[in-house]
Amino acid sequence: MDVLVVDDHPIVLQGCRRVLEDAGIGTVHEATGIAAGYRRFRRHRPAIVVADLTFQGASLSGLALIRRIRAVAPATRILVFSMHDDPEIVARALESGASGYVLKDTASAELHLAFERVRDGGTYVAPSLAAEVARLRREAPAAPSLTPRERQILERLGAGRSHGAIAEELGLSYKTIANACTQMRRKLGARTLADLIRVALREAGRAP
Repeated sequence: MDVLVVDDHPIVLQGCRRVLEDAGIGTVHEATGIAAGYRRFRRHRPAIVVADLTFQGASLSGLALIRRIRAVAPATRILVFSMHDDPEIVARALESGASGYVLKDTASAELHLAFERVRDGGTYVAPSLAAEVARLRREAPAAPSLTPRERQILERLGAGRSHGAIAEELGLSYKTIANACTQMRRKLGARTLADLIRVALREAGRAP
């Protein structure tokens, strides 16, 4: 069985490799970015992918990687290994197609357990997050009135795109995207970009 680990921190890659080798995995492929990770996935077709969600310059772009992999290989099992303990981000990762979610500050024994659970066809969510994720099934209030352009930007934030990627996709300047995010934070009562992304994730989760 082949496994692919996608993370931009060398120490994390080394730690994952040790845990996977302890689990009896003989072939572990590695990638340090989203594009490289997808290329290696298409080349090696691993049965399981262990991936982070955040990469340098691309907040939550791991969500897009999960969706792309699931689109071309629905049977692939994906375990998220992330520093994000926000239950809304966890829920979005699961909705995108992840089979499990483990925090990076967890003990290696829990990562091992999560991997085995996912490998065997089950699901796993870190116990410290499971109850909070379950509570998110309650319907969240709709966002206040946003312009069509703001909603386009908000949707792309929820999909894990960076300001630069959104600007390129919509044919706008980086400054325009940054200003729009500032305006949306005011409208939505979001104090930080992270708060705004949480709103975007909620909205994306409510989409049909």
